Amino acid sequence: MRVVVGSDHAGFALKQEIAECLRADGHEVLDVGTHSTAPVDYPDSAEAVGNAIREGQAERGVLICGSGVGASAAANKLPGIRAAVCHDVYSAHQGVEHDDMNVLVLGGRVIGPALAPELVRAYMAARFTNEERHQRRLAKLKALETRYR
Repeated sequence: MRVVVGSDHAGFALKQEIAECLRADGHEVLDVGTHSTAPVDYPDSAEAVGNAIREGQAERGVLICGSGVGASAAANKLPGIRAAVCHDVYSAHQGVEHDDMNVLVLGGRVIGPALAPELVRAYMAARFTNEERHQRRLAKLKALETRYR
């Protein structure tokens, strides 16, 4: 699968590890930066990840900032992006299965390099269930997006 990864400076080190993990698992990785620990703003990283998905360059994304909260909020401003902060395996796969989440957001200062690959693997292995109740809820989410444009 094609996956876009991006981070701000606080998530840079973890992004590098996640990109390697994804490549080792056979995924094609598009790294939209940042490429150092020099300070950058998380909304810019969120926009780069979200736009790569919106433009068809990637099917899913992994976005990392210090806590995950700011990047998640920023990514969810882009139409068609369903991002969530996940710091446990259940949420990482359930977000895809029930909510068709397309961006996994991690807190680089919250989780470590041992847990992060588990979360990413759970996220990448998950598929949207297409159950009627989930389709109905997703349609309502998309209607909210349209209504407030």
